[in-house]
Amino acid sequence: MDEMARIAQLNLQGFHCSQILLILGLERQDKKNPDLIRAMTGLAGGLGFNHKICGALTGGACLLGLYAGRGELEEKESHLLNSMIQELILWFEERYGKTYGGIECDNILNNDPWNRMLRCPQLVIETYSEVMELLENNGFISDGLNK
Repeated sequence: MDEMARIAQLNLQGFHCSQILLILGLERQDKKNPDLIRAMTGLAGGLGFNHKICGALTGGACLLGLYAGRGELEEKESHLLNSMIQELILWFEERYGKTYGGIECDNILNNDPWNRMLRCPQLVIETYSEVMELLENNGFISDGLNK
């Protein structure tokens, strides 16, 4: 199943932007982690549906951390993690901040509930693609978007 179809499926199942990004990342690693996906709910809707910073952006940063962060005592966080997150933020601000007047859910949705269905799926697809490109360009994955 391609990423677009999988994102649509997860969205129909009631998962939110931040959760969808991490589900895709975990599936790419042939892993499941319901606790992590549950925790990602806190980023949904702009930090607990408070319409603050977009969950796709914060979820994208978490997805970068899944690949380049530290999870155990013996591990080291990659020195590339923060620069990849910075690149993601700059891309997101350029791509969506300029288009919608900011990177908060309020800006992106413009107080129109239909925008959640119209804008968010494409935003998640593009954010996932950007994260995968950053990971590939920095040597964390070797085959881009193709699983």
